[in-house]
Amino acid sequence: MNKELPGWVDYGLLPLLNLMTAFIVAGLVVLAIGENPLEAVGHIAYGAFGYGNGVGYTLFYTTNFIFTGLAVAVAFHASQFNIGGEGQAYLGGLGVGLACLGLDHVLPWWGILPFAIAMGALFGAIWAAIPGYLFAKRGAHVVITTIMFNFISYSLMNYLINNFLKVPGNASVQSRTFEQTAWMPKLEWLSGMFPGIQTSPANLSFVLALVACVFVYILIWRTKFGYEVRVYGANPTAARYAGISTTRIVVLTMAISGALAGLMGMNPVMGDQNRIFLDIPQQAGFVGIAVALMGRSHPLWIVFAALLFGMLYQGGAELAFEMPSITRDMVVVIQGLVILFAGAMEFMFRPWIAGLFTMMEKSDA
Repeated sequence: MNKELPGWVDYGLLPLLNLMTAFIVAGLVVLAIGENPLEAVGHIAYGAFGYGNGVGYTLFYTTNFIFTGLAVAVAFHASQFNIGGEGQAYLGGLGVGLACLGLDHVLPWWGILPFAIAMGALFGAIWAAIPGYLFAKRGAHVVITTIMFNFISYSLMNYLINNFLKVPGNASVQSRTFEQTAWMPKLEWLSGMFPGIQTSPANLSFVLALVACVFVYILIWRTKFGYEVRVYGANPTAARYAGISTTRIVVLTMAISGALAGLMGMNPVMGDQNRIFLDIPQQAGFVGIAVALMGRSHPLWIVFAALLFGMLYQGGAELAFEMPSITRDMVVVIQGLVILFAGAMEFMFRPWIAGLFTMMEKSDA
């Protein structure tokens, strides 16, 4: 049933119902192993928001998920399923790292930042535009090509670091540490509200992620290009008859999507580790899919969905520490349940709610 639902239902009630269902099922799992679900929820909440360092880690993870969620959402609007956020974040992190390695001796962080943003976005955009072009010109399915590009990007990063970027004599697969002048500032200005947040990896990338949300909103809903993207996403055939270049839409949309995923690399590379290392995405590319689904591909709700998953990641670590019977694998199960129900949003409660609205309209008539 594809009945149009009010915005408060589509963006509020449906995600809330799915989230509540996920936590109820997760609570039953916790109960089945002999632990108190309410106590588990308390540990998650405290680990995520109970002290400054925990808040910082929550915002750090949230930043990653905002960027990758936006990347998936932009592609969704053009009816493309960009599942290659992991690979694009790898390449974006490489671009950010190269900018820092090349300029950390001559410029401060604020002088390096524009170059890091440009190179991170460019590397990610190129890596996503190739699958977009292959789809537009050769019909190669975006899901297949972007998945394969994830594996290629990992192997490419491994090769580049080991053969060109690694410090001689160092067994770790990583570049040299950037000069401190190239380090992204921490969120120390929040230490008055959250004492201890300055000891966490949370950094200025969080603010840049919020700026990216504003950019995506303006791009998709306030520009001619965004209108063309939405028309193509709704009906590619109608878009062709309207004179819209479908090749241009697909390639550019995928490039923008990849650029956003690439910018995720700023957070761990320039804001935390301050070096190029191998596991830059840390599964954020795949979590971004659930974030975009739960956020209904809208930047505002993506922020809240990303915050939820940031809370689960940081709070889950606290939960595994405080309740040893709930292992880290069990925490992953809880996170997976949220992803499962977020992905099933269209097929669980929507038909029932749409039917209820139809009955109400008939009774009013």
